Amino acid sequence: MATPTRDVDLGQIWLFSACSGAQLRTIRRSVEEVQVPAGKVLCEEGAVGREFFFIVDGTATVRRGGRKAATLGPGQYFGELALLDRKPRSATIVADTAMTLLVLDQRHFNGLLDAIPALAHKLLVAMAGRLREADRRAFH
Repeated sequence: MATPTRDVDLGQIWLFSACSGAQLRTIRRSVEEVQVPAGKVLCEEGAVGREFFFIVDGTATVRRGGRKAATLGPGQYFGELALLDRKPRSATIVADTAMTLLVLDQRHFNGLLDAIPALAHKLLVAMAGRLREADRRAFH
């Protein structure tokens, strides 16, 4: 992974948009901004999850059981479930294009959720939306 560029304006990212200047500085110190090439496996289904990824630029394919389940792009994120419940990854995610990602390891992820309740709240709302969408697809 490349050297962090630190060019991303965190305040423009919906997940962090309710954060104060001080909270944004805390987040900035916690995240690593990385560049990855197309074809890079970002996480592997069944593996232990140790990182949360937020997509700044580029796209990635989500595969479950070897089948394409979704495409992710800028503003989307993945990896939080494995950090929250400490269970194996539920999907394999591969970069389709070169990507810029913000990456949080387990310790920093937990620290930010404790330090910034608004961040935890936004993640809960987003997870509820994902669950509702999964239910809708499963029962319709």
